[in-house]
Amino acid sequence: MSTSQFDAATTALEDISGDYTIDASHTRLGFVARHAMVTKVRGHFDEFSGTAHVDTANPAASKVELAIKAASVTTGNADRDGHLQTNDFFGAEEHPEITFVSTEVSRDGSEWTITGDLTIKGTTKSVTIPFEEVGTAKDPFGNLRLGFEGSVTVKRSEWGLTFNAALETGGVLVSEKVVLEFDVSAIQNA
Repeated sequence: MSTSQFDAATTALEDISGDYTIDASHTRLGFVARHAMVTKVRGHFDEFSGTAHVDTANPAASKVELAIKAASVTTGNADRDGHLQTNDFFGAEEHPEITFVSTEVSRDGSEWTITGDLTIKGTTKSVTIPFEEVGTAKDPFGNLRLGFEGSVTVKRSEWGLTFNAALETGGVLVSEKVVLEFDVSAIQNA
């Protein structure tokens, strides 16, 4: 992941150890899938909450928990959003939350690797997500913020999201592989 297209990140904390709450208004939990095998469709979730305990001296003692409201999926198209909420995809009525709970955390400099249990539509699978520690800042309201960016490619069928349609020209309507994207801003707890 390269952040070189943006201004340089800041560093307000030398040691980021501590407890944090994800700032949902400055965080994007998104995904990218191929549509008709010719373009990318992007989406994200509007409602979620999460916490993190960061231990730089002993990264294995770090942990992350995340809960996402499945019905808050947004792609910019109301019909598609409605379809994504059905049992063809997230089954939001029967399975209102998508969750992630870390099971293992490691660190190499500013690179973190978080493995955890991702539960979608009642199915739990382990995923490993590489994250880059972007920076820290003290905002105008006195909050100490920590930023991380990460992504991972998953096969949606592993969570029972199997809806598809064959295309006349070959291929399918929705790609099997989906990229999960995490742009996280977390506020250190007082």
